Amino acid sequence: MATPNVLNPHPLEFERFLYASVGEDRNGYVVTVLSTLARLGLDPWKETAELVALGRDAAGSRLGKLLARFPDVPTLESDHRRVARDLSQLLPDSSTPGTLKRAASTVAVCRPGKSGAIWAVLAIIFVLFQMFMVGGSGSGE
Repeated sequence: MATPNVLNPHPLEFERFLYASVGEDRNGYVVTVLSTLARLGLDPWKETAELVALGRDAAGSRLGKLLARFPDVPTLESDHRRVARDLSQLLPDSSTPGTLKRAASTVAVCRPGKSGAIWAVLAIIFVLFQMFMVGGSGSGE
């Protein structure tokens, strides 16, 4: 398995789907799938991994239900099924080797891990050491 990119640990196979347009909002700005899922309170990469696992037909149905709940794009009110069907064609094939494994590991990679805790403890020790050194050097006389 390829080493995840530190700046973008998410599967590259999801980008075509996540950055696709769902339509324009009331101000004329293009809204992407990523933005739509995030505005609905969902983790876009986790949701995409789940859609991939469902297969295209079931994913299109689930995506249609999600898009129907999204009021920011007026055309979705009447056209959410077609948009969902078209977008589901952009999902990577679930049989692509490693796609689901990388997606699952993405969730694990994004969680705060042991290394963050180690750095936090080291920072606290450093601050305490600095306080001890500065506090002990001046006796006031």
